[in-house]
Amino acid sequence: AEARSMESLEKQLICPICLEMFSKPVVILPCQHNLCRKCANDVFQASNPLWQSRGSSAVPSGGRFRCPSCRHEVVLDRHGVYGLQRNLLVENIIDIYKQESARPLHAKAEQHLMCEEHEDERINIYCLRCEVPTCSLCKVFGAHKDCEVAPLPAVYQRQKVGGPWGLGGGQRCPHSHTHTHPLYSQSELSDGIAMLVAGNDRIQAIITQMEEICHTIEENGRRQKQHVGLRFDALYGILEERKKELLQSIAAEQEAKLQRVRGLIRQYGDHLEASSKLVESAIQAMEEPQMALYLQHSKELLKKITDMSKASMSSRPEPGYENMDHFSINVDDVAEMLRTIEFQTGA
Repeated sequence: AEARSMESLEKQLICPICLEMFSKPVVILPCQHNLCRKCANDVFQASNPLWQSRGSSAVPSGGRFRCPSCRHEVVLDRHGVYGLQRNLLVENIIDIYKQESARPLHAKAEQHLMCEEHEDERINIYCLRCEVPTCSLCKVFGAHKDCEVAPLPAVYQRQKVGGPWGLGGGQRCPHSHTHTHPLYSQSELSDGIAMLVAGNDRIQAIITQMEEICHTIEENGRRQKQHVGLRFDALYGILEERKKELLQSIAAEQEAKLQRVRGLIRQYGDHLEASSKLVESAIQAMEEPQMALYLQHSKELLKKITDMSKASMSSRPEPGYENMDHFSINVDDVAEMLRTIEFQTGA
């Protein structure tokens, strides 16, 4: 139980970047995740290649930092990662953990690690062929009797520190020369982890670059939309201006024709009014009972009637004068041309 507790605690003290125990951990606000300061700085440098050294006053901001655990993004000051707060509580817990780990806890745990096939036998050897820890009875009588084995401490040291190792009393099967059993050291594993971390940093830098490209695409699209809108607004203005000119031409001729016809109407109206008054005067003269007065006015009335009858009233608008069809326009060709408006190639 104590071993499991220590292992659970150790998992909480592992940096997600280097997969080692925290070294000078810093806390990322406000998500509260921890990273080694060096690992945080490596991630920050990869995401902000133009950032200058800490303490420089050349830039007012240290740039953006994205937490590798939760992807939360914070904006750092000009000190960059070195402006983040050190997590002293985690550092103290690591110190206590290292002190407790110095006790023979793992040795005790290993003493109680027993074989599943032989419950009374302790696991003390490593099968190189099957790549599993096992016990001596499994080698002598069990499933690994024909396998190549080695002492468990020797295999552990080889994988942990990467140094040379010998079988040291280990046994080989008769056909062991046909098999190879590579054991990978911890340094090789660390190098692989470092390679993955570096690759992740490059991928993050690429993602950041592509996010900037998306932003630029949006800005360029907005600017080009505005440009196209302005060009069409200019076309609308030309159409409106031309429409106004053509409508003014129609209105001018319409007014001229109306004035002429209305002038003729007034002329005919005046003639009609004068003729009606003359008719009334003639009727009254015919009713005159005194012959002298009648003869006195009749001659003058006859002259007026004769003049009125001779008055020319032949002025009339010619046939089709009211027609305005000559102001019709054909915009089919223009409309077809407008439909062919396209973006300039190579622009």
